[in-house]
Amino acid sequence: MSKTFKQLISDILPDIEELFPWDLEVLMEEDPTLLLVDIREIDEFDSAYIKGSLHVPRGILEAACDWDYSDTIPNLVNARERNVVVICRSGNRSALAAFTLQLMGYKQVTSLQTGVKGWNDSDLPLLNKVGEIVDADWAETFLSPPVTDSQRSPE
Repeated sequence: MSKTFKQLISDILPDIEELFPWDLEVLMEEDPTLLLVDIREIDEFDSAYIKGSLHVPRGILEAACDWDYSDTIPNLVNARERNVVVICRSGNRSALAAFTLQLMGYKQVTSLQTGVKGWNDSDLPLLNKVGEIVDADWAETFLSPPVTDSQRSPE
């Protein structure tokens, strides 16, 4: 039986932890060992990211979490006992990634509910690839791409 993207997300939500942007803001102040893992594509990350985030594109996540791959990221491999928050644009990809990290032995994994979009909506700062604060209005547009007619489900 095949499933839609929404069904996949719905199926794993009971098995993962989520937090809201304002809770992440507090957690970032309280936990100096916290690891933020942004799994978006490079153009998304370079345009607007949360300060301190480690960029690990979703496509290499599993290999980045394990030794002996060209995609291995030692800081991520060694984070199995650390508090890890997974970030994407809206909270869907990060939910799936958080579930995957749990399967790979990560003990304290959380998904940022509403993602970078929710972070921006909460008037929290985003940075671009040169470390400058991104204009919130620009970010709102960038983080809300339209669904084209060709991407809509036929009725």
